[in-house]
Amino acid sequence: MSDNFRLTLAQLNPTVGAISGNADKARDAWHAAKVAGSDMLALPEAFVTGYQTQDLVMRPQFFRDAMDAVEALAKDCADGPAMGIGAPYHDGKDLYNAYYILQGGKIATRILKQRLPNETVFDEERHFTSADPQGPYSMGPIRIGTPICEDAWHAEDVCETLAESGAEFLLIPNGSPYYRNKFDVRLNHMVGRVVETGLPLVYLNMVGGQDDQVFDGASFALNPGGELAFRMADFDEEIRHVDLTNTDDGWRIQPGPIAQLSDEWEGDYRAMVESLRDYMGKTGFKQVLLGLSGGIDSAIVATIAADALGPENVRCVMLPSEYTSQGSLDDAKDIANRLGCTYDFVPIKEGRDAITNTLAPFFEGLEPDVTEENIQSRLRGLLLMALSNKTGAMLLTTGNKSEVAVGYATIYGDMSGGYNPIKDLYKIRVFEQCRWRNANHRDWMKGPEGEVIPVSIIDKPPSAELRPDQKDEDSLPPYDVLDAILEGLIDDEKSVAKLVSEGFDKATVKKIEHLVFISEYKRFQSAPGTRLTKRSFWLDRRYPIVNRWRDGT
Repeated sequence: MSDNFRLTLAQLNPTVGAISGNADKARDAWHAAKVAGSDMLALPEAFVTGYQTQDLVMRPQFFRDAMDAVEALAKDCADGPAMGIGAPYHDGKDLYNAYYILQGGKIATRILKQRLPNETVFDEERHFTSADPQGPYSMGPIRIGTPICEDAWHAEDVCETLAESGAEFLLIPNGSPYYRNKFDVRLNHMVGRVVETGLPLVYLNMVGGQDDQVFDGASFALNPGGELAFRMADFDEEIRHVDLTNTDDGWRIQPGPIAQLSDEWEGDYRAMVESLRDYMGKTGFKQVLLGLSGGIDSAIVATIAADALGPENVRCVMLPSEYTSQGSLDDAKDIANRLGCTYDFVPIKEGRDAITNTLAPFFEGLEPDVTEENIQSRLRGLLLMALSNKTGAMLLTTGNKSEVAVGYATIYGDMSGGYNPIKDLYKIRVFEQCRWRNANHRDWMKGPEGEVIPVSIIDKPPSAELRPDQKDEDSLPPYDVLDAILEGLIDDEKSVAKLVSEGFDKATVKKIEHLVFISEYKRFQSAPGTRLTKRSFWLDRRYPIVNRWRDGT
């Protein structure tokens, strides 16, 4: 019996619902594995359907199409290495999240997921049935245990059972989405599995964007003792051939290159770029447009769009009113020129005058208030959506997490748009992210290098410019205070009393809590945006729109 086993890992980017296209990607990877003389090709969890499918996977024709695609792959890839690939399996009664082992023209083994995640963005208990414990399978000279994603995240459970039943190596296919600093979390869990089983382990993750989530790859391997044998790049598609050798101490993974991972600033920025790039590519849009106000939020969104799609596919539109400062006019044109994007100048005065005249009989005797401010924002939204409809370019919205949290945005106005890359980025981090982009350029960025975001935009006080001399801090606490309170209320679910004990003013905390709760209806109608944390708005944090409870502590 051979003392060597070659495994090809395919860290690839599937598209949800593109079953035949995903299967073609698997075939191409299989041919690469065959040329390399591999014994087996491994692809990530749910690769045939893409991940996450949400309720789509429960449609009978959908899971039947996926199962048919697996059968066809088995026949097409008979003469060469085995293939491991994720897809749903329905046994006539229940639906499972499965990992298929294809060998010799047929389905040789089918592993069914036991642990179904039902937290944060995951709803697998809604979609699948939990399977009973299963043993390892033989692949040439080696016995492989395959815990599927969540199966490997728990101590003294699936992995330990596989080791006790004869597994000599753990191959773990994943669909593990990005959040800030997540690699260390994954690594700590997998070190735990290696320590408790004494087995070498490969953690195979997918890459690519799907709606709000980004899968960041960074697949890796550990030998017994927790030694890192290799690590693949984060966010990039990669096919890597890995050799295992049977030694006197058991199977060991041969060392390979250890890719340098992104730090949290590069990771967040890359996630925003990749999510927008894939959202566009997978939905069929080619170009974007956005309202460029001369402020920092639209500046970073324009930069992200240029890096994701190329400046030639980004249209920036300045829509000034009488309250727009000369500094904002200058800054908006400056950043569009620095990025190399199309720049349009569309004053809103004529349209606003017409709306004011139309409403005058109904507003007679009433004092001007936020209504008139919101008319400006909604008129801008109308004009931008008209340009979007006419040109086929998708409108991007530009509200940061601080604004989205407290409702400091106009529904049907500046909230109009199809995607928001900075939806999970607090305002204070927007400033730092701009400084990071000015100082860094990478090969995956399609925009120009250098100081693309003028320092004048980063340094000026934030303002919606909807009335004379308006500043955000007229309505909100300073952003360093606001963001700290929001992180406590949203990201950490802290009580009012806890935040007060940390030194925050109680009246301010209560005001922010109230704004967060009453803005739920706006978030319910807001555009999807890149998930950067474990408490992003949408699937991570689910609150009722109608809610009269307030924290009385």
